[in-house]
Amino acid sequence: MTKNPMTPVERRAVGALALLYSFRMLGLFMVLPLLALYAADMPGGTPLMIGIALGAYGFSQALLQIPLGWLSDRVGRVPVILGGLLVFAIGSVVAGLAESVEGIAVGRLLQGAGAIAGSVMALVADITTDEQRTKAMAVVGASIGLSFALSLVLGPIIAAFSGLHGVFLLTAALATAGIAIVFFGVPRGVQSRHHDEVGAQPGMIGKVLADPALRRLDFGVFSLHFILTASFLVIPFAIEDVLGVAREAHWKVYLPVLVASILGMLPLLRLSERHGYVRGMLLLSIAMLVLSVAGVTLLAIPAVLYFALWLYFVAVNYLEASLPSLVSKAVFPGGKGTALGVYSTSQFIGAFCGGASGGWVMQQGGVDALFLLCLVPGLFWIASSWRLVAAPRAREAAVRG
Repeated sequence: MTKNPMTPVERRAVGALALLYSFRMLGLFMVLPLLALYAADMPGGTPLMIGIALGAYGFSQALLQIPLGWLSDRVGRVPVILGGLLVFAIGSVVAGLAESVEGIAVGRLLQGAGAIAGSVMALVADITTDEQRTKAMAVVGASIGLSFALSLVLGPIIAAFSGLHGVFLLTAALATAGIAIVFFGVPRGVQSRHHDEVGAQPGMIGKVLADPALRRLDFGVFSLHFILTASFLVIPFAIEDVLGVAREAHWKVYLPVLVASILGMLPLLRLSERHGYVRGMLLLSIAMLVLSVAGVTLLAIPAVLYFALWLYFVAVNYLEASLPSLVSKAVFPGGKGTALGVYSTSQFIGAFCGGASGGWVMQQGGVDALFLLCLVPGLFWIASSWRLVAAPRAREAAVRG
C-alpha cells in the first residue's frame, strides 16, 4: 500500500472494473444457495445432475481462463472482456429459459466460458502505476468477497419474486450492465503490457507445478472449493428442514450468520498476520471447515446448525482471504502471475469436481456419504499443510540474502 492517492483516471477505472467484476461474481454466486432447492422440482432434478449444474461453470472457467488471458495479451484486454461478458450473458439467458436441469447445466457451462477474470486483473495492472497496483488489486479482491456475501442474501430474496429463472435472467442483465461499464468507465487506448504479478506465462507453468509449496496451496484451494460446492447441495435443505425456514426467507439465516462470521474471522487474521501464527490459523480454519460440514450434514439440531453455519463461513472467509497471500509469499521471483493463474484454475477445478462428485455420492449414499466425501480432501489438506509455511519463510530469507 502507498500513502499517495490514485489519480482520478485510476480511481474511475479501478472502480469501474471492481464493479464489473462484482457484477459477474454476484451472478455466479447467487445460484449457490438456490439451485439445489429449486432444481429438485424440475425435470432431471437428480442430485447428480444438480451437482453437475452447480459446478459446471468451474469446468469451462478452468479450461479457458489462462488461454483467454494469453489471448488478451495479443488482441487487447477490452475485446476479450467484452466477448466474455457476452458469452456470460448468453449462458445466463440459456439457464434462465431452461425447462430442465440439463438445460441449466448447459447455461452454467456457457457462463464459465466467459472467463474474463484474468483479463480484468491484467487490465487493472495496465491502467495503474506500479505504486498503486497493490491497492487497486486489493479493491478488486474486496469486491469479490462482498459479492459472495451479498449473493447469499440477495439470491433468496430475488428468487422469492421471480424463481430461479428470474435469478438467471437478472444475471444476464448484470452482464449487460458490465458491458456498458466497459464502454463508459474504462479508459480507451490502454496498451496491454506484461506484468510479473498478473497473468500466467506459458514457460513458467511447469516450474509452478513443480514447486512443492505452491502445489500444496493449489491443492488447498481445490479442496476449499470442492467442499464449498459440494456442501451447498445440502445446506439449503438443512435450513429448510431443520430450521423450518421457507426457501424465500433463507436470507434471514444467511445475513446474521455472515455478519457474525466476519467478526469471527478477524481474530484469525490478526493472529496470522500480526503475530505470525500462519500455520496454526490455517490448520485451525481447515478443521473448522470440516467440523462445520459435519454439523450441517450429520446433526439435525437447530442450535447446532446455526453454530455450524457460523463456523463454516468463518473458515471459508478466512481461507479465501489468506490463501492468495500465501501464494504470493511462496512464489519464486517473477512467477507471481503464473502461480496465481494456476491457483485460480485449481479453484475452478475444485468447484466442478465438488459439484459433480458430490451430486453422485449424494445420489448413491445420501447426506452421510456426502460428508465422508468432503472429509477426504479436508484430511489430506490438513496433512499437506503441516509443512506449508516453511517454504515461504525460506524463500523470503533467500531474497533478503
